[in-house]
Amino acid sequence: MEKVHNREHIAELSAPSRATKNGKTPSSGTVTRVLQITSYPPPRAGWGMRVYFLKKAMEAEGDVCEVLNIGKSRFLTGRDFIPVFSGWDYVKKVFRYRLNGYKIHMHLNGDSPKGFILTLLAEWISLLTFHRPILTFHAGPVQIYFPREKAPWLTPMYKFIFGVARAIICNNQAVKEKIMSYGISGEKIHPIQAFSRQYLEFEEQRLAPELERLFQNHHPVIASYLFFRPVFRVRDLLEGFARFRSRYPQARLVIMGDARPEDQQLAEYAGEMMDLLDELGLRDAVYFTGDLDHDCFLTVLKRATVYLRTHIKDGVCSSVLEALSLGTPVVAVDNGIRPPGVLTYADGDVDQLVGQLEKAVSGGEEIRRTLPRPEIPDTVAQEVALLRQM
Repeated sequence: MEKVHNREHIAELSAPSRATKNGKTPSSGTVTRVLQITSYPPPRAGWGMRVYFLKKAMEAEGDVCEVLNIGKSRFLTGRDFIPVFSGWDYVKKVFRYRLNGYKIHMHLNGDSPKGFILTLLAEWISLLTFHRPILTFHAGPVQIYFPREKAPWLTPMYKFIFGVARAIICNNQAVKEKIMSYGISGEKIHPIQAFSRQYLEFEEQRLAPELERLFQNHHPVIASYLFFRPVFRVRDLLEGFARFRSRYPQARLVIMGDARPEDQQLAEYAGEMMDLLDELGLRDAVYFTGDLDHDCFLTVLKRATVYLRTHIKDGVCSSVLEALSLGTPVVAVDNGIRPPGVLTYADGDVDQLVGQLEKAVSGGEEIRRTLPRPEIPDTVAQEVALLRQM
């Protein structure tokens, strides 16, 4: 059952007990209580899904995991997270959870100045309450303000953020090495792949009637997941699909994710991309699903002819691994760490993008049959074990 949150609500603030909400008791006999500070579904994206699976795993084992949602859906109530209504509300809630014995687990990447501020606040609150926080640093080795050579003036801030953390979780060894370049000991940095076998647990769904008809009546169907941000290279995607469609007139593009601009700053960019959609004559060839739940997302991914990933700084991308695991060929911009089997193209090279799409489609069932499936460990369990140790 979902909990209802309001401005005054602070969930589960009684003293730790061995009995938890689901009646289970951890095998260790000690209840671990963690406050995740992160973006959280909806929408279904990035590290929010990772935290969703982490929360489920901890609660299934009798631990307590609450989520303080600082993402796009942070004002929603009646969900399985704690809403944040203002900066002051954020500070109060972090303080109260710490005073009631919750470990702070902060989630951050190198693209968001707002994230730096929220992380610094959470870390100071942890220090004032005599416990060093846990930090997960998301995404790949090159981001807007990371590593050092991208924003050397932020080096003191990063040294503090990384230095204060009791443990740091990152996506892979390449990111670990970049964090170590700030003078941080590698002993406390734990590369744990964000993607875990829980991502592949789903029940195939019957889709919306219009989308069902699209799959039944058109081939090939290219699926992509994006938001209207420049980092998703939306122009390359649309121009590439327009060229590809000149050879495959029955082709359709299914875009998963919210097509609305996320804020006023991105409204102009989103408007330009929708104008481009019309200029290229693609209005009837592109279907926007909006944000999908996990089961529907994987259903679309499984049924797609090809999955196209245009995000340039997404690190080890969950949706790429999902597609490969489901046997769907992937064409993706080369970010230096794409897994085996992905057909890559150089950032900005639309001709190469089109060529790789054509290669994937012309390969037909043979390319699906021979597609290397990635090995997917239970990394959620690895992270839960680490959180209990800290």
